[in-house]
Amino acid sequence: MTEPRPSPTTLPAWIALTEHAERLRTVELRTLFAEDPGRAERFSHEAAGIFLDYSKNRITSETLGLLVALAEQAGLRERLTAMFAGEPINETEKRAVLHVALRAPRSASILVGGDDVVPKVHEVLDRMSAFADAVRSGALVGHTGKRFRHVVNLGIGGSDLGPAMACQALRHYSDRTIDSRFVSNVDGTDLAETLRAIDPESTLFIVCSKTFTTLETLENAKSARAWLVDRLGSAEAVARHFVAVSTNAEEVKRFGIDTERMFGFWDWVGGRYSLPSAVGLSLMIAIGPARFRELLGGMHEMDEHFRTAPFDRNLPVILGLIGLWYNDFLGAESYAVLPYDQYLSRFPAYLQQLDMESNGKGVDLAGRRVTYQTGPVVWGEPGTNGQHAFFQLLHQGTKLVPCDFIGFVRSLNPLGSHHDQLMANFFAQTEALAFGKSAEEVASEGVAAELVPHRTFTGNRPSNTLLLDELTPAALGRLIALYEHKVFTQGAIWNINSFDQWGVELGKKLASRIAPELTAETEPELRHDSSTNALIRRYRAGRRRS
Repeated sequence: MTEPRPSPTTLPAWIALTEHAERLRTVELRTLFAEDPGRAERFSHEAAGIFLDYSKNRITSETLGLLVALAEQAGLRERLTAMFAGEPINETEKRAVLHVALRAPRSASILVGGDDVVPKVHEVLDRMSAFADAVRSGALVGHTGKRFRHVVNLGIGGSDLGPAMACQALRHYSDRTIDSRFVSNVDGTDLAETLRAIDPESTLFIVCSKTFTTLETLENAKSARAWLVDRLGSAEAVARHFVAVSTNAEEVKRFGIDTERMFGFWDWVGGRYSLPSAVGLSLMIAIGPARFRELLGGMHEMDEHFRTAPFDRNLPVILGLIGLWYNDFLGAESYAVLPYDQYLSRFPAYLQQLDMESNGKGVDLAGRRVTYQTGPVVWGEPGTNGQHAFFQLLHQGTKLVPCDFIGFVRSLNPLGSHHDQLMANFFAQTEALAFGKSAEEVASEGVAAELVPHRTFTGNRPSNTLLLDELTPAALGRLIALYEHKVFTQGAIWNINSFDQWGVELGKKLASRIAPELTAETEPELRHDSSTNALIRRYRAGRRRS
């Protein structure tokens, strides 16, 4: 067993950054730009089809140099190399972390325990492609001979957020004769509303659960199966209308799904990183195998950039370091992701799981309680909707909220001047956040003195700008991988395990204990706290009255 790494707070670069932050805390972006005409050019880079302008951040060349030194001292390069080599860097679960293998080309070779996993990845991709083509062409039909017009993905967490986000993001490229839907919540309303809108004879259900035991997913799957059998009048219909994304062949077969229609993946694929695996089957059906492989190609392009580029010109590393700078040295506790494209409306929610489930950790790799901030709260909405909701706080509130603005040069739906208006707001918001509007400027416009404080913008509010040409499958792949590796960068420096999620277990375990207490025929003996006991009794009383 290797020696545990020291706390990052003991590293020379961390100590230097703490002192540097005190000196830079009151520096204004207005001043930084005024003193350095070439600032925008020096603090921007382009790679893998993404242009990143990070000049509107409260950083200097010294800041960036210290942050890069911190990454080096914290062992980012070693941990990055270990991940790409298939080493078991998920220490608590003794697993490799190889989502990068899911988008590696056929010619690549990545070993896990001496076994090359790339051929197995492409074997599954080829099976998925054949199945997706059969559904899309109508060669594969349902129990009554009708072709599939509805595809319902039953999953939760990464088995839902990834494909749901990507299907929305790439809707422009989808087959509009196929209606893609996603059910995740164990709340019956989620499934009930979906079932009301679909025809059982033309519906294909994809049950996404690695173990085929996930409570929410299996509850929804059982109800969907009962609905299908009731509507079509035969249990034999299940084998024609259900497929599984799982590794548990025994449970899949017991459910009634033909194991020939089971698509597997591996324990080195984390849920929130699983979109490019068989979990993406619903997306492949929607956009077709060729477009799906374009998505994988974009991911691989960013993987290679992350793996090979120097840290000071490495987009995921730069984003990770800037986020860490605000989080650990300037006191920010959240950051906003603001895509200026309606197709990316689910992207902030996707990043919430990616970031908060990965880096929402309170102990380091050695199990020691950390003394520094780790993962931030992630949130956001597409522009320009957010401007009429929470931008008031971003501009004039008391919270420091760094922002990522994501925009595209070309619209997939050019309609009059809509896109120019959208992008005018995109550029204007980052300018307004950075430079604000002083009291003197407001007063010079003839504003009444008593209103000047209300119409003053302090500015000095940081943002990154990510600009891409067009939202293609490859571009989405690059964005996803960019943020995956940003999260990895921060987790490595914080010396935490970004690839387990024990925090989701306790609530589920308690729920399994409470569930039978809610429906017991006789009054159960409750041994919870007084609040929970009282709430359960109130719920039981309400059930009896209904």
